[in-house]
Amino acid sequence: MLDTAPGFCYAGNDQPMLSIVIPTYNEEGFLPLLLRSLERQTFRDFEVIVADAHSTDRTREIATAAGCRVVDGGMPAPGRNRGAAAAKGDMLLFLDADVIVPNEHFLAEVQTQFTVRGLDVATCLVEPMSDKLIDRVSHDFYNGYITAMERILPHAHGPCMMARRPAHDAINGFDEQVRLAEDHDYAQRAARLGFRAGIIKEPRIRVSMRRFRRDGYLSIAARYALCEMHMMTLGPVKTDIFRYRFGYTREAVGSDRP
Repeated sequence: MLDTAPGFCYAGNDQPMLSIVIPTYNEEGFLPLLLRSLERQTFRDFEVIVADAHSTDRTREIATAAGCRVVDGGMPAPGRNRGAAAAKGDMLLFLDADVIVPNEHFLAEVQTQFTVRGLDVATCLVEPMSDKLIDRVSHDFYNGYITAMERILPHAHGPCMMARRPAHDAINGFDEQVRLAEDHDYAQRAARLGFRAGIIKEPRIRVSMRRFRRDGYLSIAARYALCEMHMMTLGPVKTDIFRYRFGYTREAVGSDRP
């Protein structure tokens, strides 16, 4: 069971500053870890909305026990959109269920940087929940790439994205027809409309390596490289040419926990 006081996921007012949206499907293994890391935050003016894609495990029970608002979702764009539609805050923070907020000041620091820099859409750099060299090198490469592209072609990383409500609404949220890299498409559409997109370089969000363990490093790297070329030349990927799977079986959910 989630060892936390019921209701911590709610700011206690009708207009929280920040709405955290978490799309889920069978995340009983990881969701408690994320919720515990959010419970420790010094910044408290937030609500948590779990957009669940009809999980067959205890995901909804865990979210409800923690005081999260639970809505029907989908993976991942439909869940993010439905969570945002239910959100009360003017700032939206989209988190994947298998991430961990690294320290108790994360929300305060990210919210401050987002505001001071006048950003409308932002993403955080990532670090793996692993000490393996290949994991750290692959994530350092990814961080370096999206940082180099920040002013040329903005990218956003789905595990941790932030947006102002006006920007989200202006682009009609995430394009649910995009099959891969809907997060990058989101940031690029916002930038084309004149919204300011950027990267928050510190603090970094901690991400699970379970997709790499399941699908393989070379397979994922190849898919992302081909997807990037497709987006640059032909536009967003709206067919299942890369056979990218979202969600996990119940057996895989608890694997690779830190």
